[in-house]
Amino acid sequence: MPEKATEKKEIKTEQPTPVSDKVEVTPVTKTSKPLSRPGMSSGFSINSFLNKEDKVEETENVTVRTENLPQNHFTDTDLQMEWKIMLKQLQVKNNFVFNAVKTFKLVKAEEHKIKVLFPSDSAKVEFDKISGEFFNHFKRKIQNHIIEVEYVRDVENLKIEVVTKRKMFEKFIEKNPLLKDLDDLMKFDLT
Repeated sequence: MPEKATEKKEIKTEQPTPVSDKVEVTPVTKTSKPLSRPGMSSGFSINSFLNKEDKVEETENVTVRTENLPQNHFTDTDLQMEWKIMLKQLQVKNNFVFNAVKTFKLVKAEEHKIKVLFPSDSAKVEFDKISGEFFNHFKRKIQNHIIEVEYVRDVENLKIEVVTKRKMFEKFIEKNPLLKDLDDLMKFDLT
């Protein structure tokens, strides 16, 4: 039998470095106070939230003296022109607000008083969003800074007539009485 060649592998082992018998011990220092910064609080305190009292904010009453401001005359035509310009701008910028305020009527009531006739409270809320901008612009343009604005609910604008087929047919009968004869003959169902 043939003899197999045996290989001898040498295994090298590394010699461990000698460890000294001395171990350095560092003393542990203990503190009696927390390590956080003193006087620094987090943004939220549970105790302050639970014990929170309703604080009434004091607002300053700012009075603007209008004695020295210009008080030029303006006409109802000036007011209507500026309102139409504002409506055109609103139609482009914010169509929702435009649809809410397009039925408002602005009327010059007295020399320094404008009446705003509005159809509903929800429309007035939308008008309040743009009223400051409009009246500030108008006051600057006509140079009259003592204008007062009075809001009045316009009851006539709220009346929306529901037109039924019967009502439409009756209006046509007023224009052409022969339709009544036709209705009698044909017995139209206008419900």
